[in-house]
Amino acid sequence: MSPAKTAAAIDASSETQAAAAIVEAFLTASMVPDPVTAARYIADDLVITFTGGRKFGHPRESAAFNAGRYKWVKKRMLRSDVVPGVGETIVYNLGHLYGEWPDGTPFDGNRYVDRFVVKGGKIVEMDVWNDSAERLLTKHGIVA
Repeated sequence: MSPAKTAAAIDASSETQAAAAIVEAFLTASMVPDPVTAARYIADDLVITFTGGRKFGHPRESAAFNAGRYKWVKKRMLRSDVVPGVGETIVYNLGHLYGEWPDGTPFDGNRYVDRFVVKGGKIVEMDVWNDSAERLLTKHGIVA
């Protein structure tokens, strides 16, 4: 049996603080929606994976998707948790969605978690999870 490897601790740095600021600026621009400004914070080969496994390569694509899913939607960002790594930083942004469904019914308190991978000052990966599907099921009387 080989000896266990010990993971090296990585200290938070200005790089991890910058990664959190990049993510928050990206999300702020995405909520406008302003995909042109949001694109300033992404790598050319960005991969966005939305709930349900939907894949997008640019903020304009996810903005178009959201335009069909919501009449309008915004994020109430509660916090960003930053995980420093070797050559990349992982940022989890947590909060609540609020807005209106396509029929005009308002909603609030819809939990979300967005996970970002930031490398070289750019977002290279984004994963999105939220409670929208559960809320829509409940709205239509489906208890699952």
